This record gives sequence, C-alpha cells and structure tokens, in this order.
Amino acid sequence: MLKLRKILLCNYLYYLILLLAIFYCTVVINTNKIDLNKNTFKGTITKIIKKDNDIIYTNNNLIVYLNKKNKFKVGDNILIKGSIIHTLNNTIYIKPSSIKYLSTSPNIIYFIKRLLIKRLKNNSYLYTFILGDKSYINSIVKRSYQENGISHLFAISGMHISLLSNIINKLLKRTNLQEETIFKITSFFLLLYLFIVGLSPSILRGVLFYILFTTNNIYYFYIKKINLFFFIVSISLFINPYYIFDIGYQYSYLISFSLLLNTNYLKSNNYFISLFKVSILSSIVSLPISLYHFYQINILSTLYNLFFVPLVSIIVFPFSLIVVLFPITEPIYNEVIKLLEKTSLFLVNINIGKLIFKKVNIIIYLIYILIIILFFIFRKKIILGILIFILIFHYNLSYFMNYFIKYIDVGQGDCTLIHINNKNMMIDTGGKTDNDLVLLYKILNELKKEGVKKIDYLISSHGDFDHMGEAINLVENFKVEKVIFNCGSYNELEKEVIKILNKKKIKYYSCIKELNIDKNNLYFLQTKEYDNENDNSNVIYTELNGYKFMFMGDASSTTEKEIMSIYNLPDIDVLKVGHHGSRTSSSEEFINVIDPKYSIISVGKNNRYGHPNKEVLNNLEKSKIYRTDQDGSIMFKIKNNKLKIETCSP
Repeated sequence: MLKLRKILLCNYLYYLILLLAIFYCTVVINTNKIDLNKNTFKGTITKIIKKDNDIIYTNNNLIVYLNKKNKFKVGDNILIKGSIIHTLNNTIYIKPSSIKYLSTSPNIIYFIKRLLIKRLKNNSYLYTFILGDKSYINSIVKRSYQENGISHLFAISGMHISLLSNIINKLLKRTNLQEETIFKITSFFLLLYLFIVGLSPSILRGVLFYILFTTNNIYYFYIKKINLFFFIVSISLFINPYYIFDIGYQYSYLISFSLLLNTNYLKSNNYFISLFKVSILSSIVSLPISLYHFYQINILSTLYNLFFVPLVSIIVFPFSLIVVLFPITEPIYNEVIKLLEKTSLFLVNINIGKLIFKKVNIIIYLIYILIIILFFIFRKKIILGILIFILIFHYNLSYFMNYFIKYIDVGQGDCTLIHINNKNMMIDTGGKTDNDLVLLYKILNELKKEGVKKIDYLISSHGDFDHMGEAINLVENFKVEKVIFNCGSYNELEKEVIKILNKKKIKYYSCIKELNIDKNNLYFLQTKEYDNENDNSNVIYTELNGYKFMFMGDASSTTEKEIMSIYNLPDIDVLKVGHHGSRTSSSEEFINVIDPKYSIISVGKNNRYGHPNKEVLNNLEKSKIYRTDQDGSIMFKIKNNKLKIETCSP
C-alpha cells in the first residue's frame, strides 16, 4: 500500500497518462474512417425520441430517422437497411428503407430503462433530470435556456450526481454501516445509474469525480485534486475519444478545472455570494466555448443563475426524484416547471446584455483560453484588460467587412443575406422544415456567425411559403428594422406577417423601384402586376464594388421577357437562379442575354419537384454553377476589388 501511495503521489504519472489519452484520442479520430457505401447496419436501441417522426439511437452511434411512429423499444436488437445521409465525428445518420426486429437484449440495464421510460410517461423534464434526455423539451424553451446562459442546468452533471450521492449516503448512514461499505454501495448505484442513462460526458465526469475523490479521502492517498482531475479527463477520452467534440464535455471539464484552481476564492459563508462567484467564474471560463459554438454571450446570465441554479438544484431536480417515487405529486411538479419555462421565456426577450460576435479562426478562441488561464495563474489586471480589449475588437469585427453576399442553405427554399457597409439585408427567409423551428435557428446561427446584430431590410421576393415561411418567426426572434414586399395584392401569409409588423411597429413597403443603401442602389426591376405570385416576384439587380448581382425570386420566363423588353441588361457576375432551377424560369434567351459568370441554385436535396431541371442546367452550362443541396451555404466576399467564394458543405 505504501508503494502504491508513493506511485500515486507522483505528479508526472498523471501528466503522462493525460498525454497518452490525447495521443490515443488523436490516433482514433484520424484513423477511424466511416464506410459511406455501407447500407446495412446492426445495433441495439438505446434511446427513441417519439415525436412527429421518431428518431432511433443505437449503441454503436447510429441515428435513424423515421417518417412515422414505430413499435420498437429500448433494448431491441435491430437490422437496418438504408442510406447514410450525414456523418458527424463518429456518428452515422441513416435514412432507412427497412428495419427488422432481431431480438430483445437480456441486459438488465435495458430492462430497468424500459421500466423508467414507462413510468416517466413522456414528461419532458422527468426525461431530462432522470434519464438525461433533453430532446423532449420544447425547442423554443430550450433555445431560451441557451440564450439566457442557463442550459448547463439541464444536463445531469456533478451538481446532480453530488445531490444523488448525498441522498444515498444519508439513507445508508441510518443503517450504521461503515463508511467504506456506504461508499461501495453508493458507487454501485451511481455506476448503475450511469449505464442506465448512457455514458454522457457530464454524467460520466460527475460519477468519476465522486468515486475517485471519495476513494482518495477514505484511503488517505493524498493525491492532489488537480491530478485526479487530469486522470478523470484521461479516463473519459480513453472511453470515447469523440467526447472532445461534445459541447457539454467542453463546458463541463473546462469549468470544473477552473473551479478546482479557484477553490479558495470561491469560499464564502453566504450561499448566494458563493453562487455569484461561481457564476462569474463559469461565465468567464465558458466564454470561448460559447463564442465558438453559438457566436453569442449574455452578460446578464450571471444574474439569471442566481435565480435558476437554486430553483433547479434545490427544487426541480430533487422534486423529479420525488415524482418518480410518488406519482401523485406530478401536478404540483408541472406547475413548478411552468414557472421555470415562463421565467426563461420572459427573460429571453430582454435584449440588453446579448452580444453577438462574428465567427473567427479557431486560433482566436484558443488565444481566449490561453489568456483566461494566464489570468487565473498570475491574477494580473492587465491580463483581464487584454481579454476585454480583444473582446471589444472581436465584437466590432463585422464593421470592417464592406461587402459580402451569403446564399444560405435552407433546403427547398430561398434565403440570401447581403451585407453592404454595416447595413444588412435579407432576401427571403425560407420555410419551416418541421414544428421545432429547426430552420429558424439555422438562419439565426448563420446571421450570428457573420456578426449580424440586426436586419435593416427584410425583402420578400414574393409570398410563397418556401420564400417567406419563416418571416414571422424571424421578426419575433431577431431585430428587423423594415420589411419590403413585392407588387400585387397580399396573400394570406403576407397578411399574417403584416399583423406582426403592425404589432411590433415595424415599417413595411411594397412594389418599390429602388433602394439606396449607403450609396449603393438595389434596383427592383419587376413592378408590373401579374395574376400569379411567382411572376410578381421581386427581381433585384445591384452592383457592388464593380460586381453585378441579380436575384430572380420565382420569376418565370414571362417576367424575364418583360424585363428584357424594358431594360438593357448587362452581363451578370452572380445570378441567383429563378425558381430553384425550375424549367419555367431561366430561359435560354434570358441566360444568353445576361451571360452569368456564376449561377446559384437554392434547392433542397432530393426534392420532390425534380429541381434543378436538366434543361436549365444546360442553359447555365457556360457559368460556374453552385447548388445549396451540394455545396451548402455559399458566400461571395468582395475584398480588395476581388471576388472570393466560400462554400460550407451540408
């Protein structure tokens, strides 16, 4: 035992293990290649998200999208035939052609999990706090938690594991068992719970913290806390190298590391003072992660945590355990949850304190982390000053961008962001993909990624759903100054949008001929009224720093002929192709006249309309064609009088 203690007290041992874990992590990630041609898969179901369309998760990192409800259950072994639609890190996303039931696993873990699922009855917050599954929480509410800076409270982590272990310990102490026996029993239940809910990074960290830190205390190994932390990081990476990409893992371990380094600073006899210090520290440490993934921080989140941390940790989580044991208390529990949600939804509408930062090179985020670490080591105000200076520069970085146009991938729809000398315009918003506002959040992320803090003009090419279906949600969730509609009478969707605009006192216009943006003119070429929405589409022409851009909406060849008869059209550098490449638009005559150098087709992958049409592609063959279904979002930057093109694969 003495030799073991001597070995365990060696600091270099933990540094070596951590280096080996990082090396192992690097090797696995770079050598583990997914066979994209594979079409048959086997797996055991570990989780099923039952919504409009079920999603099945398996034990070998398969995520299977169904277009209907299914009768499978957790623990079923299944054979899946289908195509890979997406891969991310070590996870394979599958669109199945068939799923065959093979057998049900006799594993006791799956049996217990099935019993828990039956008991939870699809209560979204019981799923969250008992099984660690946040997928059932309403997307709008979940988004409010993220923007308020409190989403970490809804991942089972060290706080929840600590409370759970304390409950088990207190119950066992009444039996007069020895401390070592109590520790072993508690560890057994925590490990059982860990495997039931799945080896998520935050839960794994919490359980390992309890077991290793308690072992260190009971057996008097006197291992430094920081060395135990390095050991826990190493174990987690050996278990799953891909944890390194998990946002929860990054938040959890970086914040835990900072708390360990600042234990003395955080001590206070007052609970709320201590909580305030922890909240400030966590906000500073998590800053690079939030900026990298979400392009936004909320400086009021420190204050929000003073309310939400006690509410969740002292009331909601313990109450979740009580509801499982005593179902009769669930109605009261649901009222507490309503308070939680309503408070978050109210606070998310407070825009004061929300700061949006343009996405930059990863090196900048690493510099943030380095500066924060240096501040904790040396405690110098000048280091904090440097951090604040870089943040201010980063926040204003978008003001140094003169011109760019980004064709955002919204599936089968249109959405284009135009940035002209600190002014932002958006042409169309695309339409919803489902009821969870997935598309809206994708658009918001694209705006924030470019450092866009408001939309000066939201321009609707026309009132079809695939062009302005997200307009209401966008106006309600992002700052919009003015809205421009096309010519013709308003349809039902446009009338609904106008109701919201009137409510929010946002000015709107229709059938305009010209828009001047900081000495740059956008010309609206289509002002004649037709008897259909497509031909009434706004057709926009603009010249930015010598480069000519044209946006066709869903205008057909009829509109094209009308425009050619009125205007002497120049050769176009970048054409936003009309009607997603439909055969009704982009006539050979029109394309020959404008002779585009680049053609952008915004179209959904494997769409039911057969867009883009082969004849249209032939008409455009002299130009370089970009498609959102193949290239993702497409960015044109104008810098030093040169046009630079970037794509983001879907």
